[in-house]
Amino acid sequence: MEGSPPPPAPGTATDTTAMFTASEVESRVGVPAATLRQWERRYGFPSPARSASGYRLYSPHDLALIEVMQSHLRAGVPAGRAAQLTLASAGHGETAAEPGASVPGAPHLPVGSLAPALLEALVGGHLTRAGGVLAQAHAHLPLEDVLTGVVTPALVEIGARWERGDITVAHEHRASAFLRARLEALLDAAGVESEFGPRVIAACAPGEQHELGLLMISLVLRRRGVQTEYLGANMPLGDLVVYARQRRADAVLLALNGEWALEGTRAQRRDLGGLEVPVFYGGALINAHPDLAAELGGRYAGPDVVRAADLITAHLRAVRAGGT
Repeated sequence: MEGSPPPPAPGTATDTTAMFTASEVESRVGVPAATLRQWERRYGFPSPARSASGYRLYSPHDLALIEVMQSHLRAGVPAGRAAQLTLASAGHGETAAEPGASVPGAPHLPVGSLAPALLEALVGGHLTRAGGVLAQAHAHLPLEDVLTGVVTPALVEIGARWERGDITVAHEHRASAFLRARLEALLDAAGVESEFGPRVIAACAPGEQHELGLLMISLVLRRRGVQTEYLGANMPLGDLVVYARQRRADAVLLALNGEWALEGTRAQRRDLGGLEVPVFYGGALINAHPDLAAELGGRYAGPDVVRAADLITAHLRAVRAGGT
C-alpha cells in the first residue's frame, strides 16, 4: 500500500460517470441493448460514452432516465411522448413535464417533495412509484444529495413511524429491502477494482442488523476512490480483525444504530486491540452519543453519510501525505 496515490478530492465522481456496459444495464433495468440503441437514435437518450474499445458505457444518470422512460411506458404513454416527458424531467426539451410525467400516478415533483413522496410510496407498498421517485431524484440531483436529502429523511421517518406503532415491522422490512437492493446495485456499479489506493473495511457491529446507512457511506467512499469492502450486518469483531489484517486495511468503519448493538460491541471490544489502523464509528446511536466512539476505542465518523466519507477520506489522504 505504501506509495499509493491518495484518493481523489470529494466531488470528482459525478452521476455522469461512465460505468455500466449495455449488458449490465440490461441486467439491472431489463431494457435490451437493442432498445437502448434505438432510443439513442430516435430520442437522443441515453447518451453513453465510449470505451477505448468502442463499447457503450452508461452512467447512473443514463440509468435514471431509462427508469423514467420505463415508468411512462408501463403507464401506457406512447413511446414518443414518453421520451419527451423523460427529457423534460431531466431539464431538456419541454420546459416542464405534464402532471404525472416523472412518477406514475403523481404530479411532477419539485425537489423538496421527493423525500415525502418516497416515504409515502414505500410505506404504502407502491414500489414502482418509489422507483419513479428515485429516478426523478437521480435525474435532478447528484447522488450524494439523493442519499442525504431524499433517502435518509425517508428512512428516518419510517423508523419513527415504526417506533410509534403507525406501521408494522412488515412495512419497515419491505421498504428496507427495496432500498437495500437499490443501494447494493449502486455499490456494485461504483466498485473500485484497482489494487491501488487506500482500503477501508466496513461492517455493522455485533448485533446490528440495520445496514442502509453503512451501505450509503460505503457507496460515497467508493465514489471518492476508496477501496471500500462492505461485509454486512452483525459482524463478530474477532473475525473482522482477521479479515482486515489479511486485506491490509487502512481503516475500519463500524456502524451502531441502536442500544441493541452496544453490549455486544463492548464485550468484543478487546478483539480490536490488535488492529494497527483507526476504527471509525458511525450510525444513529453514535450520532446521538458521539462520545461512545472514543469509549469504544475509535473515532467518530460524522453526523451524515457525506461528512463521514469526507472525514475518513481526509484522514487517509493525510496519512499518505505523512500526517497523523
